[in-house]
Amino acid sequence: MFNKKWTVLLLTLCVALIAAGCGSGNSGGGASGGSDGDKVTVNFMHLWPAGVSAGQNKIVNQIIEEYQNENPNVTIKQEVLDNEQYKNKLKVLSASNELPDVGVTWAAGFLKPYVEGNLFAPVDDLLDGELNGKFVAGTTEAYAIENKTYALPLEFNIAPVYYNKAIFEQYNLEVPQTYEQFKAVVKTLSDNGMAPIALGNKDRWTGSLWYMYLADRMGGQEALANAISGSGSFTEESLVNAAGEIQSLVDGNAFVKGFNGLSNEEAKSEFLNEKAAMYMMGTWELPNFTTNEEIPQEFRDNVGFFKFPTVEGGQGDINSWVGGPGVGLFISEGSQVKEESKKFVEYFVTKWGEQSVTGAGVIPATKVDTSTLELPQLYIDLFDEMNQASSITLFADVQMEANAAETHLNMIQALFGKAVTPEKYAEEHDAALSKGK
Repeated sequence: MFNKKWTVLLLTLCVALIAAGCGSGNSGGGASGGSDGDKVTVNFMHLWPAGVSAGQNKIVNQIIEEYQNENPNVTIKQEVLDNEQYKNKLKVLSASNELPDVGVTWAAGFLKPYVEGNLFAPVDDLLDGELNGKFVAGTTEAYAIENKTYALPLEFNIAPVYYNKAIFEQYNLEVPQTYEQFKAVVKTLSDNGMAPIALGNKDRWTGSLWYMYLADRMGGQEALANAISGSGSFTEESLVNAAGEIQSLVDGNAFVKGFNGLSNEEAKSEFLNEKAAMYMMGTWELPNFTTNEEIPQEFRDNVGFFKFPTVEGGQGDINSWVGGPGVGLFISEGSQVKEESKKFVEYFVTKWGEQSVTGAGVIPATKVDTSTLELPQLYIDLFDEMNQASSITLFADVQMEANAAETHLNMIQALFGKAVTPEKYAEEHDAALSKGK
């Protein structure tokens, strides 16, 4: 369902940037802010902590400082949480209608219950103002429901497999082009006592990336997209086989020990500390491999990436990606300072574009003139790959509505933990998706 749309989006993004010259803070409250005479406080909750998202956190604080200097009557009060804490708190605050004035959201199915609950304010007026024409074509549509836009995107992401070039060289390994070659790499690493893949599947969506790629490569992008949308079925033979292949990887010791009990941040540490050779994650991690000076340059220089390999006899294309628009900013419908919040969001999105490229190595959702910018090679190489993308499938848990997404994530963890059969995994998905129809 996303094939043509996201292909156009990718090509537009890359053309815009290549033509221009390119080949997370303080703690605060969660409730809405307010004004005291001429003084205004805007509560801003986000998911870029200083430790794990150093590049993004630095940019956020720079933008806030600049905004407050230009608007001395405004105080931006931050609450900063990591990814999973953020999602959980957003649910809690929405239940009591105490959302922050400005916050972070994901697109599509994730967004829908908040819109249906009248919790997010439409932002189409911002798209008709200073931000008109500033976004890469197709990115804002992912945040639209019934012809109204409820958040403004900040990032665009795809999910490559990052790998440690020094570890590959140590064991005389080459970047795999086929899935059989990939399994041989996994076996060599495991036989030599090196964890092949860093995976923190306590967070569940991390394991979903692996399943989605196997399903894409075995069944093809259309079969996967149709299953996720509910117009197809997860019981389609190739998708069931993909689930079975996940369990084969588990049996082959492909993932770090205890992966189902590790958070993504804990698993990422295994990769950063060179205790695991590979790590699949969205390009929001690029800052840690390019610009984050808290991570040793020697390690950053050793990070490469490859596309998920093709599966013999499969229907998938090696240039098909899992990814899509990343997080965006919403404004609470119940905010007591809605107009000031809109002004801040407009300012933030405008400043985020170039600063996120140069300061963090993030791929932005807004158009950026990169003709005078020096960009890391890893960043440029990913753009080159994006320009060749044949399709992109939006993250499954983001596409699905809330209840189906929760079933998907629970089944992912159960699949990796071998608590369900591939057949049961597929049946549970179809049952959950049918309830939402």
